Amino acid sequence: MHGVIDVPAELAATQEKYNKEAGRAFIAALPDLTASFLQRWNLRTTGTPMHGVSALVLPVDRADGTPAVLKLQIRDHESEGEPVALRLWNGDGAVRLLDHDEPTGTMLLERLDASRMLAHQPDVHEGVLVIARLLAHLHTTPAPEGMRRLGDIARSMLERTPAALDRIPDPAARRLVADCAAAVREVADEPGDRLLHWDLHDENVLAADRAPWLAIDPKPLAGDPGFDLWPALANNFDADDVAWRFDAMTDVLALDRARARAWTYGRVLQNCLWETEDGRPLDEADLEIARRLRGRIR
Repeated sequence: MHGVIDVPAELAATQEKYNKEAGRAFIAALPDLTASFLQRWNLRTTGTPMHGVSALVLPVDRADGTPAVLKLQIRDHESEGEPVALRLWNGDGAVRLLDHDEPTGTMLLERLDASRMLAHQPDVHEGVLVIARLLAHLHTTPAPEGMRRLGDIARSMLERTPAALDRIPDPAARRLVADCAAAVREVADEPGDRLLHWDLHDENVLAADRAPWLAIDPKPLAGDPGFDLWPALANNFDADDVAWRFDAMTDVLALDRARARAWTYGRVLQNCLWETEDGRPLDEADLEIARRLRGRIR
């Protein structure tokens, strides 16, 4: 045995909230699961466990002294694509995958500098440009067969939209969500084939010795690069900055702005569907992003 862990209470709470019984089972099994991989991969713990909403990340050293992190998470339709994407990117713009256990989804990753996160940088505009440049690297890779596909997601969203609209009481918000669905309908037949990150915001970008910035924690899918813009628009939200960020990112990525706007509306629609279906009010920032993007097609 090379180490033991105490499961952070916040991780247990989020697993209970979002994954219910499966989350409780994951948390209950986590100490033994961690110990088994420390032994199996001959790892030594070297720091305090970290966590996000869904994963435990444990700083470790390999037998040869190489620093790494052990990432343990529930294997689902989002996380199962992560090691596939990381292998394909092979460190170009993203963290390197060192080892992977497919049945559990457990991964051994290169250790980046968690103390140097893009979210800590004071210049929000530079942060947006950093994200755009990383996406430009990541999007050069075509998605492999078997990756979940934006086309399927788009069709599902459009099928669920009528029921969701019936549950939105505010007429203006209802019209805006309907407009988002109409925009998605126009591009749904050409959903794209690039390997997308889906969740590249400034807390998912860390510094490293080998590169100024690298992406972590992808929730990959195959699709149009425009579907990857929303996190940088919503992160550190500033309504008056939405247009600048959208224009800057589409410039860096050389995207057609009409298509990029339609797929960004797709992200707004996705969020609105989740909120409505879970009985929560729509997020005002999402609605404002959609409003501010009207006309951004030049």
